[in-house]
Amino acid sequence: MKKFMGKDFLLDSETAKMLYHNYAEKLPIIDYHCHVSPREIAEDKRYENITELWLGGDHYKWRAMRSCGVDENYITGGSSDYEKFRAYVKCMPLLIGNPLYHWSHLELRRYFGYTGIICEKNCDEIWQLTSERLKKPYMSVRNIIKASNVDVICTTDDPTDTLEWHDRIALDSDFDVRVLPAFRPDKGINIDRYGWRDYIQLLSAVSGVEITGLESLKDAYRNRISYFAEHGCHIADHGIDNKVPFIPERNMKHLDEIVKSALNDGKCSDARDAEIFKTEMHRFLASEYTTRGWVMQIHYGVLRNSNSVMLEKLGTDSGFDIIDGRTSTPELAGLLNWFAERDGLPKTILYSINPADNAAVGTLLGGFQMADGSGMPRIMQGSAWWFNDNKRGMEEQMISLANLSAFGCFPGMLTDSRSFLSYTRHEYFRRILCNLIGSWVENGEYPADADSLAELVINICYNNAKRYFGF
Repeated sequence: MKKFMGKDFLLDSETAKMLYHNYAEKLPIIDYHCHVSPREIAEDKRYENITELWLGGDHYKWRAMRSCGVDENYITGGSSDYEKFRAYVKCMPLLIGNPLYHWSHLELRRYFGYTGIICEKNCDEIWQLTSERLKKPYMSVRNIIKASNVDVICTTDDPTDTLEWHDRIALDSDFDVRVLPAFRPDKGINIDRYGWRDYIQLLSAVSGVEITGLESLKDAYRNRISYFAEHGCHIADHGIDNKVPFIPERNMKHLDEIVKSALNDGKCSDARDAEIFKTEMHRFLASEYTTRGWVMQIHYGVLRNSNSVMLEKLGTDSGFDIIDGRTSTPELAGLLNWFAERDGLPKTILYSINPADNAAVGTLLGGFQMADGSGMPRIMQGSAWWFNDNKRGMEEQMISLANLSAFGCFPGMLTDSRSFLSYTRHEYFRRILCNLIGSWVENGEYPADADSLAELVINICYNNAKRYFGF
């Protein structure tokens, strides 16, 4: 029997242990997609207690607590921070097999030196230890980042953002971690959402472009893309809810009228018109990214805010999003083909929240690889995302990718998190990666050549992302 969370946690073979401890363990981290606050980095925020750091805004943990029958008052309600922490700790023994069980233990071990079991019996001990440690200078946000060996952080930023916090970070010579913005244009694309016109008015003010129709809207986006580029951005991230929109060009009529009507009415109420507009905006933005050499990330397949009662109470990003089981493969293929036909296919990373899409995405990669002399593929599959960010989900995604594409080109892990303790997810991924590769070697499916294996692991954990994004 292995020791719980021991040195060789998740490493089942001698090859896996060698690959992780000799190569993967100490590599720097490139976190190319996350939701941490650049303001908190700029201000080098300190946290009052573990609840503020651990549970604040973490809808992964909130969902788990609800699944354990915890009253909402102890999740997002008015209970004290200590009471909320105790409620989460009490849930932990019930979360066997859930990645939160492992993540939570890794976070306490790596950042607080706590090696005990997270459970109600140890609640006060953990609370006291973490409260004492959080008072120490080394537990500020910047020091947590440095201690995690982070090289690059790409935040997620709206086109209307001033990027003032990124500027402050960049000007501070005492902090050498690159914190770069990523362009997230969803609000302006979702023309069928309430508040669209208000958002466009804000975009108009920030860009200095009077938006009266489609072309002026595109001009405003061009302005903000240039602004982001000046601030070091070379990644865009499109979050597409539900199905990927795609209307063939021959059917794309009256685009300008759609925009003008929505500006007048507040939003677009016709579903087909909305899909026409979204298709054109994705095409237009992809072309702009291609011109600039940006990477376009596409996250799709989420059915957001499924619980209208809780949406009304708590707002978005509160833990009520689910997997949309419909496939978007035909639409995604159509969209990528349209990009390619106009020489506007940027470097692209695809993430489907539906694990059933792994094989489809794997074949899409092969269908749209267009060599550009960089030595890297044009189209990538991203790491197992959100609900798939667990041991089995990561294994299945990587095995599928290996079966259908070039696994050695995989850009590796990201946190997709709002927490500065989530860099342990990279450790989790690297252990699972090394164990998977180790199993292939031990089974005689890949040569036991130390140099080749080292190169493979180092590339997937670090070098591929560095080369692909141009960091």
